[in-house]
Amino acid sequence: MTFAIKRVYEPAAPADGIRVLVDRLWPRGVSKSKAHLDAWMKDIAPSPQLRQWFGHRPERFAEFKKRYAKEIDGNPNFAELRRLGKGKVVTLLYGARDPEMNQAAVLQSMLRKSTRSKSAKNAGPRKPRAKTASG
Repeated sequence: MTFAIKRVYEPAAPADGIRVLVDRLWPRGVSKSKAHLDAWMKDIAPSPQLRQWFGHRPERFAEFKKRYAKEIDGNPNFAELRRLGKGKVVTLLYGARDPEMNQAAVLQSMLRKSTRSKSAKNAGPRKPRAKTASG
C-alpha cells in the first residue's frame, strides 16, 4: 500500500494511481474534468467546526491532528481508503497551500500507521532467536 499526497491544483500524473479528493469543500477554480478524480470522499475530511477552528494556523496543528484522529476513528471511509490502497497507489488530494500542515498529511500518516500495525498483527508472534555459544 502506498499513500501519497498532492495538491489538487497540481497536474494529474499516471504515477498518482487512484486520485481521491479528501476535502469537504470543492477547491476553487478547479473543474471536475481537470481534477481527474477517481473519488471525492467529503466525509473523511475534518468537520466544518474543526476546519474552521484550525484555520491553517501552524500553532494549532498538533491539536488539530489529535482532534482529527478522533473524528476519523470509526469512520467507514477510512477503511475504504485502506481497501482502495491494497496493492495500489492512492494519492490523497487536498486544496490547502501548506503541503505539511493539512488533513491529507494527517490522513496519510494515519493510513501508514494502520497499515504497519495490521501487517505486524498478521505476521504473528516472532520466534525466539537461537542462543549462540557466546550468549
